[in-house]
Amino acid sequence: MKPLLPLTLLLSFAMPLLAGQDSASPLLGFTKTDADRERKLEARFDSSLRRSDLAPWMKRLSAHAHNIGSPYDRQNAEFIAAQFRSFGLETSIEQFDVLFPTPKIRILELTAPTVFHPLLAEPPVDGDSTSGQTAEVLPVYNAYSADGDVTGQLVYANYGVPKDYEELERHGIDVKGKIVITRYGGSWRGIKPKVAAEHGAVGCIIYSDPKEDGYYNGEVYPKGPFRNENGAQRGSVADMPLYAGDPLTPFVGATKEARRLPLREAATITKIPVLPISYADALPFLRALGGETVPESWRGALPVTYHFGPGPATVHLKLEFNWNIVPAYDVIGMVRGSAAPDEWVIRGNHHDGWVFGASDPISGQIALMEEAKGIGSLLAEGWRPRRTMVYCAWDGEEPGLLGSTEWAEAHAELLKRNAVVYINSDANGRGFLGVGGSHTLERFVNQVAKDVTDPERGVSIYERQRAVQLANSSGEEFRELRGRSGIRLSALGSGSDFTPFIQHLGVASLNLGFGGEDDGGDYHSVYDSYSLYTRFYDTSFVYGITLAQTAGRMMLRMANADILPFSTSNFTEAVDRYLREVTKLADDLRAEADEANQQIDNRTAFLSSDPRLPFIVPKRQDPVPFINFTPLQNAVAALRKSSDAFEQSAGLVRDDAIASSAKTVAEINTLFTTLERGLTLREGLPGRPWYVHEIYAPGRYTGYGVKTLPAVREALELKKWKEAEEQVDVVAGVITGFGRQIDKLTALLDKLR
Repeated sequence: MKPLLPLTLLLSFAMPLLAGQDSASPLLGFTKTDADRERKLEARFDSSLRRSDLAPWMKRLSAHAHNIGSPYDRQNAEFIAAQFRSFGLETSIEQFDVLFPTPKIRILELTAPTVFHPLLAEPPVDGDSTSGQTAEVLPVYNAYSADGDVTGQLVYANYGVPKDYEELERHGIDVKGKIVITRYGGSWRGIKPKVAAEHGAVGCIIYSDPKEDGYYNGEVYPKGPFRNENGAQRGSVADMPLYAGDPLTPFVGATKEARRLPLREAATITKIPVLPISYADALPFLRALGGETVPESWRGALPVTYHFGPGPATVHLKLEFNWNIVPAYDVIGMVRGSAAPDEWVIRGNHHDGWVFGASDPISGQIALMEEAKGIGSLLAEGWRPRRTMVYCAWDGEEPGLLGSTEWAEAHAELLKRNAVVYINSDANGRGFLGVGGSHTLERFVNQVAKDVTDPERGVSIYERQRAVQLANSSGEEFRELRGRSGIRLSALGSGSDFTPFIQHLGVASLNLGFGGEDDGGDYHSVYDSYSLYTRFYDTSFVYGITLAQTAGRMMLRMANADILPFSTSNFTEAVDRYLREVTKLADDLRAEADEANQQIDNRTAFLSSDPRLPFIVPKRQDPVPFINFTPLQNAVAALRKSSDAFEQSAGLVRDDAIASSAKTVAEINTLFTTLERGLTLREGLPGRPWYVHEIYAPGRYTGYGVKTLPAVREALELKKWKEAEEQVDVVAGVITGFGRQIDKLTALLDKLR
């Protein structure tokens, strides 16, 4: 594999402080002397990590259901806090009071042409000791569904995303007043009832089809890891693309004193009742549907012909919830920095689960705990980090990123001043490194990945991930990846606790974990248990240690670097790629509209030529106007020049200049700390003011899936042409301002040459 190319060949005496190199070279952000010291520190950190800690911790934390608001959730928080204290971290538990509905009434029945009452439960299975604890388990449901009592004909809507309703419309099917049944997949689950309601549906059922999540992929639990016929996926359906966190306290921490919205004004609660079911429960509903046979791409793996409906299947759905305020317990452990205590390096993983949560989230939580234990062993030797390290175990992630969002909102001004980076993990398994985040950290991530060994293959996790990126790409993407050095970070949308940090506060963030060789169907199920995890996933916990090594290096290097290890070239490359994508999107939309209108004209001419033919004039599409991308293109071109100058200056920084220029170094680090904030806009995205990042955001109709340059891209997708052109100017202004920040950094780096 080609190493990351250094930018330091210009002068042989120049120290490549911010230029990425291989593991034998000085570390990004460190002088040579401090890099040698850092590598020795990391070796001691590695030697303190013990696989033998992980299994007992997982067994303890997943022994009982520990959803937010449950007694065992609090016990787990107290256990984690006690562990943090034993490691030497200054630890507290911060409580927030958040809305968390639980089911009071769940009625779903097929009333015609036959009668069927689904099980709506996950029975115990042999060999899984916790699956029999039915009394303490939350039933299968979707949090933040609306209350409702509705009856209607059933319509199958595939994945329930906007393009599926376009297909229904082409077949003359209207879901107004009806109940839709959709399968999981294609988007985040909360999009399905949202789009259904927008099209007039009165209820929504979501089921797990075995094609995506069951026997189509392999043996089902307990024989194999895939979802069995009674397994069902719980989950939140809050409209988180509007805002994350407690639905009643947007923008402010949900403390006891916080002013709360009336329930009826909480914009993220769904407009219609929605319920998830298993594929065993779904089969009779689908079998009862009539109408046309659906296209091949809509067909799952159940033994039934898939029909659109509507009817003759008729469904009654009644849901009622306890709309309770419950405590969320965030565990916060700190190690105060010795030289720059007001620069915070933050690490997080959530501890709450939908049920037992061995995989999601305990597999990631125990890796974080082992990592914190390793930091504690260094503290016991007398070491202190340069910057403050903060270890967080969040509560309430599953219903809607509650604990992390409320903590971030409650401490927003402090975090905007002090937060250098947020490093997140969630579920962890066996296989390849998966990592996404701020592209100013891409070079840093690549260097860390080269220094961690994959426990199965004996090569670096960098080599394995680069190989899988190349193997999974083709065409232009393959040529582009092969022609560049390094692994590429994915952009962050939503779906875990990084969201409030990067997209609401503008804190540079990373999200990482291992997987790809541990496929299964336990997600948000009662079967996400210690028994399943230790039989089928990271069975010997070697990847738990690998996650601790990887995230631990990120934390240590960020905490100890002489100059914070951000770089600009990868970010500039990413923004340039996103710009090309949105300009192509505009061109494609124009071409599609022109082609559709030409087909309509041809059809109209043909039909009007013969008076005997029935003639209905089809509706023409509005033409797509020219969108002027010049301001954005100019801003990106200027950014490229600023980035090139920065990288050249960064490659010429000298060790002796750093040692003698404490004031300049401090100024550089202060600018780096707030660099990502320069990509935000106080007013936020159009119609979504909680999301302030102009480069990355979850999509309105993708949920977890990212939209890059979201203000421009989504205006185009929604055919809001005037808004698209306005947002081109807005985003261009943000990128221009970001370039000026880089110019200031370059001027300061020039003082260290």
